[in-house]
Amino acid sequence: MGAYLVRRLVGAVVALFLVTIIVFFSVRFIPGTVVDLMVQDYNVRQPTNIEEIEAKLGLDVPIYVQYGRWMGGIITRGDFGTSIWTGLPVLESLKNRLPISAELGVLAIIIALVLALPIGVYSAIRQDTLGDYVGRSIAIIFICAPGFWIGTMVMVFPSVWWGWAPSMQYIPFTQDPIGNLQMFSIPALILGMAMAGTTMRMTRTMMLEVLGQDYIRTAWAKGLRERTVIIRHALRNALIPVITTIGIQIPVVIGGSLILESIFNLPGMGSLMLQILTRRDYPVVSGVNLFVAAFVLVVNTVIDLTYAYLDPRIHYK
Repeated sequence: MGAYLVRRLVGAVVALFLVTIIVFFSVRFIPGTVVDLMVQDYNVRQPTNIEEIEAKLGLDVPIYVQYGRWMGGIITRGDFGTSIWTGLPVLESLKNRLPISAELGVLAIIIALVLALPIGVYSAIRQDTLGDYVGRSIAIIFICAPGFWIGTMVMVFPSVWWGWAPSMQYIPFTQDPIGNLQMFSIPALILGMAMAGTTMRMTRTMMLEVLGQDYIRTAWAKGLRERTVIIRHALRNALIPVITTIGIQIPVVIGGSLILESIFNLPGMGSLMLQILTRRDYPVVSGVNLFVAAFVLVVNTVIDLTYAYLDPRIHYK
């Protein structure tokens, strides 16, 4: 296990290094620079002032030198840079927003699992019945319905028809836990629905495959209760591909939060990313993407380690 973790750690470091290169260079290839935006905002026209701005921001040197300075700050001092517009350290910009996005993501995953696992299992054990058709239809609806469209409809139609709209004022959990959960419930449900659809179909497919195995027929023949056969013997062995599917969908959840945080006025990393992209805040863009990439790598490593727990036949060397 130790050697496996070391290999995964080395692979994660290499992957993060490649991510830094891709993000750092690609964001600077977007048409228009931060200097252009500053010139437009501050009405600067003199070339000397433009050169002064570039020198102050460190943009007057080749891009590979800028990358070397940025990476050097991260490696030697743990310094991810400062925001071009606010002057705040990148870590300071992320400190208050990261818990909000994390709460939204965790709630969405919980909702997805609560919806997907029971419906997927029921559809499998009641194959080709009315309940199975209903469950499969629900999964397809969840997959096909765009989250941004549902979010927009939730904001528009209830306010037009009943004069009600979700709260747009962020409520910290420490200040009012109930109000905080009420505010997060709708965007988390929308995110969870998209994730639940795919997970539901994968759960049903894997349960059908496992239920056809010889050891399941042996369990039935021994007279075990249906609950014991389904949960203890079938579901545990069917969960490995399901967990893999959940891990693959984590980036999808992160991407969905970009839009939903803006629609529901949640001051998380998603809304921050949209703001800094339009403002070309290079250090914050690079820092946010680096944290997201690191989070996805950690989640997938944890998922790989759960395989050994679910299936004793799997051993990591």
